[in-house]
Amino acid sequence: LVGRSVNGFEPVGGNRGRLLADSNASIESLVADIDAAQDHVHLLFYIWLPDNNGLKVAKALQRAAGRGVTCRVMADGLGSRIMIESEHWPGMRAAGVNVASALPIGHLLLRPLHGRIDLRNHRKIVVIDDWITYCGSQNCADPEFRIKAKYAPWVDALIRFEGPIARQNQYLFASDWMAQGDEDIRELLRRPLPPTEPGLTAQVIGTGPTVRNSAMPEIFETLMYAARRELCITSPYYVPDEAMQTALCASAYRGIATTLILPARNDSLFVQAASRSYYADLLAAGVRIFEYEGGLLHTKS
Repeated sequence: LVGRSVNGFEPVGGNRGRLLADSNASIESLVADIDAAQDHVHLLFYIWLPDNNGLKVAKALQRAAGRGVTCRVMADGLGSRIMIESEHWPGMRAAGVNVASALPIGHLLLRPLHGRIDLRNHRKIVVIDDWITYCGSQNCADPEFRIKAKYAPWVDALIRFEGPIARQNQYLFASDWMAQGDEDIRELLRRPLPPTEPGLTAQVIGTGPTVRNSAMPEIFETLMYAARRELCITSPYYVPDEAMQTALCASAYRGIATTLILPARNDSLFVQAASRSYYADLLAAGVRIFEYEGGLLHTKS
């Protein structure tokens, strides 16, 4: 019910989900799905780099467009500026891929005069043929993440879904796509879906500047208070508000096995210092805290 109040999406059954092994396996799976696409590929990333994995995806999109599949791709104007400013972006357009920059920044020094540079599209959305979608922290890049190589590898988690849940991600993609350009793709949202078989129940929750600020904290806190046996959280950026910190402590106080896993080294020193400032109260409540040392734990789970 709390989730429905954010976007109006109901929990929907009949889905299958598979957790992919690592970042490279995620990209290989994505490329295979693009190569098998028959109608359309919709893709949106906050960070898309012109590295090995990033170019694998770009080439797969070009192949798909070449055989008549409609490909619409968006990347954040700041997070993906290296890709957008490279030869590969116009190369995709020339191959028939519809490309768009989400929240373009223009001249970096002049941007503050025209709007907020900190307002970014941080989504990672893939929808293929209205039936396959991906959910997780994975950007379109190598785990070596060469723009911040000293923190590498980036450690992410990505789940590949098949089922009607893809339609809810389709709504999010469509809202961002139509906000950035003049193509109306609402017809896609009215297409009938095939009959489903028994499967996982899932629900999409999308937030942003048009959604109440408390939406995701409400979701997380509801889940924390609903825990009955175990609660395990991974995050690269733990900077909670008071209500969320209280909910996490309350989980441990009432006997739930509560574990928090954060990166030992963070790409933001300020965030790392802020995260550690909450340790004392968490430990006093009985929360177990681990710091991951095998790279930058970028997974949000």
